[in-house]
Amino acid sequence: MHYGMGKVTRCRDVTATEFKYCSDLNTTRFLKRIIEAEKPDFIAFTGDNIFGSSTTDVAESMIQAFGPAMELGLPWAAVLGNHDQESTMDREELMYFISLMDYSVAQVNPPAEDPSNLAKGGVMEKIDGFGNYDLRVYGPPGSHLANSSILNLFFLDSGDRETVRGVRTYGYIKESQLRWLHRVSEALQQDSNHKVGAQLPGLAFFHIPIPETPQLYYQNIVGQFQEAVACSRVNSGVLQTLVSLGDIKAVFVGHDHTNDFCGNLNGIWFCYGGGIGYHGYGKAGWPRRARIILAEAGKGENGWMEVEMIKTWKRLDDQRLSKIDEQVLWEMCPS
Repeated sequence: MHYGMGKVTRCRDVTATEFKYCSDLNTTRFLKRIIEAEKPDFIAFTGDNIFGSSTTDVAESMIQAFGPAMELGLPWAAVLGNHDQESTMDREELMYFISLMDYSVAQVNPPAEDPSNLAKGGVMEKIDGFGNYDLRVYGPPGSHLANSSILNLFFLDSGDRETVRGVRTYGYIKESQLRWLHRVSEALQQDSNHKVGAQLPGLAFFHIPIPETPQLYYQNIVGQFQEAVACSRVNSGVLQTLVSLGDIKAVFVGHDHTNDFCGNLNGIWFCYGGGIGYHGYGKAGWPRRARIILAEAGKGENGWMEVEMIKTWKRLDDQRLSKIDEQVLWEMCPS
């Protein structure tokens, strides 16, 4: 969203006719339109939620940025991007604030490891970054899956900037975060009531794309690849980890505002949302946009079943709130 100071913050990269009256309020209006049209159960914000360098009151900017979700009582969560911390709060303070906001289900980091595990010789490991956590989506109330997770959501802090061997580059997901992800994913699969031989599906959300993303320029994608991928020079093995886990079917990133495509790397979809915020850079005449994700549970003779299909599409901030690029990201194979 790149939210600044509300109505006093001017828009970037809009047409001359739009500029005079355009501000952060256009971002708020678009978010409200999406909520009204889609009636979501949950909203995920993928970083650069505020534009730190454009605000002197970080708390107020975040309250305004996430305001539409809170006003309507919608559960929501967020990760940080590389611009959120550029004002008066550091990344840890930002995540604490976000975790305490109304209807937020975000966490600063996962709780400490189970003490019983430590007694067995386990190690309590500090996880890099702030905003690494998982959320479980349970089955429909009243069904036999009401107390079981049917979809897992993983949130990771991809950092902001790093200096590696004297070279300044973008942040990346560290080994400690990948080890945590591996442990949590494995535990969730063991605890699930999912059908034998199948994996409980998961989705991941972080801000900065992985170094393999540029490969998608030469492959079939759904959407538009309009700018160079601004990723880290460090390849920490995120793709290999996700492939080895097998449960994460799609990853959703931000960062590059005029890319809005989904592309497949080794069986996992990597999807941009396209920029939603009017104070962030964009492309004049190219409508701001946001990505919608739908996880559909099946229904059989005995009632509700597990998630059978995950779809996605985008909504444009035009007169019709156009719906484009609908696709299936994952479908459960019949047993």
